[in-house]
Amino acid sequence: MQRYNSNGKLLITGEYVVLDGAKSLALPTKFGQDLFVEENINSGLIWNSIDHKKKPWFTCQFKLPNFEIKSNNSNLEIAKILQNILVEAQKLNPAFLLTNQGFNVKTNLTFPNNWGLGSSSTLINNIAKWAKVDAYELLFKSFGGSGYDIACAENNSPIIYQIQENKPKVKTVNFDPEFKNQLYFVYLNKKQNSKNAIKKYQKIKQDKQDIVREISNLTKQLLKCSILTEFENILKEHEKIIGSILQQNPIQKELFNNYFGQTKSLGAWGGDFILATGNEETPAYFKNKGFTTVIPFQEMIL
Repeated sequence: MQRYNSNGKLLITGEYVVLDGAKSLALPTKFGQDLFVEENINSGLIWNSIDHKKKPWFTCQFKLPNFEIKSNNSNLEIAKILQNILVEAQKLNPAFLLTNQGFNVKTNLTFPNNWGLGSSSTLINNIAKWAKVDAYELLFKSFGGSGYDIACAENNSPIIYQIQENKPKVKTVNFDPEFKNQLYFVYLNKKQNSKNAIKKYQKIKQDKQDIVREISNLTKQLLKCSILTEFENILKEHEKIIGSILQQNPIQKELFNNYFGQTKSLGAWGGDFILATGNEETPAYFKNKGFTTVIPFQEMIL
C-alpha cells in the first residue's frame, strides 16, 4: 500500500494580491489529508473519501484508463471535479494509470471539509505525488489559484510565497512569535468559494503594484514583530489596504466592532477562518457571538 500526505494551509498575509506578486506569509497546519492506494483484483478505480469523523462522505468508481465515471453513489459534481484532476494528471504523465490493473483509493481528511483549510489542494498535492507530476502544474490546469496552498501542502514550516514571472517562489522562514499563545483562529461558519472570490478580484481594474509593494513590506514587518501591539497594528493596516481594493469593510468593523483584540480575514474575505489576537477571554467572546470553533495558534499550526 502506498501512502501520501499533505498539510492544510492558512494565508496570513497577501490574500488576493498574492496573485499579483505580493510576498505573502503562509502557514502549514497540523490538519491535512492522507491518500492511500492499493491494488485490487478488479479492473477500474474504486474511490472512497473519509471525513474527519472517519465516516465516508464520497464514493465513486472510474473505468481505467480513461476515468469514465462507472458508478457514483455521492455528488456527481464532485465526481466530475475529481475526474478532471485525474485526467489532467494523466496528461502530465501519460503513463499514470494507463493499466488494466485495478486500484482502491482511500482519502482521509483530518479536518471538516467546510473549514477551507485545503481539502482540494491537499487532494491535488497527494494525487500529484502519486502520479509523479508537478503539483503546481496540476493545480493550475485543474483548479487554478495562486499555488500557495500547494507550497503549504509540501512544507512543514512557515513560508514566504511569491509568484515571480508566473512561477512559484517559496522560501521557508521562522515565524514563532513570543506572543503566539495570544493568537487564535476563528471559523466564521461558512466556507468561501475561492474560485469565485478570485474571479471577482481579477475583475477589479486598477494598478495594484503600489499595493503589492505595501503588502510585501507588511509581510516583512510581521516576521520581525516581537511586540503584540506592533503585530496588531500591522494586521489593522493590512485589513485597511485589502478592504480598499475590495471596497469592503474589514471583518472587525462588520462583525466584531466591540472586540478587545484585533482580527484579520484570511484568504477569501467573508468566510473560512480569521486570525484574532486576544487572551483567555477570546474563545468565550466569539462563542457568545455564535462562532464556536476557536482554535489556539499552537493547536492549528505545524
